[in-house]
Amino acid sequence: MTNTEKVKRGLAKRYRKERRFRAMGLIAVLLGFAFLIVLLSDITIKALPAFHQTYLKLDINLDPEVLGLAPGRPLDEKAILHADFRSVVRRSMYALFPEVRKRRDKRKLAALVSTGAQYQVRDRLLRDHALLGQTFSMWVLADDDVDTYLNTRSLRDLKQSERRLRDNQVAWLERLKQEGRIDRRFNWLFFSSADSREPELAGILGAVVGSFYTLLVTIGLAFPLSLAAAVYLEEFAPRNRWVDFIEVNINNLAAVPSIVFGLLGLAVFINFFGVPRSSPLVGGMVLALMTLPTIIIAARAALKAVPPSIREAALGLGASHTQMVFHHVVPLAMPGVLTGTIIGMAQALGETAPLLMIGMVAFIVDIPQGFTDSATVLPVQIYLWADSPERAFVAKTSAAILVLLGFLVLMNGIAILLRKRFERKW
Repeated sequence: MTNTEKVKRGLAKRYRKERRFRAMGLIAVLLGFAFLIVLLSDITIKALPAFHQTYLKLDINLDPEVLGLAPGRPLDEKAILHADFRSVVRRSMYALFPEVRKRRDKRKLAALVSTGAQYQVRDRLLRDHALLGQTFSMWVLADDDVDTYLNTRSLRDLKQSERRLRDNQVAWLERLKQEGRIDRRFNWLFFSSADSREPELAGILGAVVGSFYTLLVTIGLAFPLSLAAAVYLEEFAPRNRWVDFIEVNINNLAAVPSIVFGLLGLAVFINFFGVPRSSPLVGGMVLALMTLPTIIIAARAALKAVPPSIREAALGLGASHTQMVFHHVVPLAMPGVLTGTIIGMAQALGETAPLLMIGMVAFIVDIPQGFTDSATVLPVQIYLWADSPERAFVAKTSAAILVLLGFLVLMNGIAILLRKRFERKW
């Protein structure tokens, strides 16, 4: 065999290996996309029921005696807030089924309506006092078991012992449906209310506001500190053992488990400094510590990418070292710094473990109004709902995951746009 034949045979062998390697890489990418599509499809399918809510149409009679309001007295907000709207809603439900007389059956009938219905009627009377003593039709929230039953076809084929609703309750729902008293509407409460023990009343607004306040504290602390540290280490710090030691530890901190930062926040910020527990302030401080290494590393890489000719030209024109850094180098590196900052914020938005350690796992009903109010964040809200035994919270959990993924995709998209818009090729 001649040398030419040996070379050709070797080339053919290398080409076959290259084709196999490319095929394996393509298969790996396709498998990754397939798993991602399956995951997102499963989350989306489970989340769809959470975006719609079942309503029941009731004929509400605001009888002052039933409400417990004294006749003849002026109707003020305090009196309305203490009125018995629960009895009003129940009487309206009983009026639709006068044949139901047993106490046990009445309890089951009243259970078809959400506990939030009484607050809907109360708010209606607060808006219009003229409704007192009147009878009017109103759509109120149905219970989460009703909503789950109507949304899940597989439940309709189960025996009574295998589902939450009894057979007589199912029959009552069918009758309400035939009378046009059941309606499906978009679930605005999911986006406009805070957490609740009742799935049909639970929403993500409190968690979204808590995440917003927490990220404001995080970026307010992490961005200036990270930029200052990166500028000093890259442009001013001398090359010695101490600087090398600091750089190594910054890189090591980027790999520290996030729960360690939660323990640090619990020990230092809460126990030592007395920062309010379960507040966006302490949550933002903990997340700022966690994101500092990420932003510092990204900022240093952006500063290194500025060509030396920029520095030399500025110094050659008489600028001082400080003027050269802050008038020329930092502005040119800012797109890369902002990209790293947004990616760090996206990482902080999705963190749960450090926030669990500082008490942000608490059940929060009220929407936070400031940085020191008790609050929770979206990842922790998802964690709480996923641990709930109520079947309706499965859809709520998946819907909250979609919202969180939407925020993360938005933040990463902004980072990509900033990089594409302001990126310079030297």
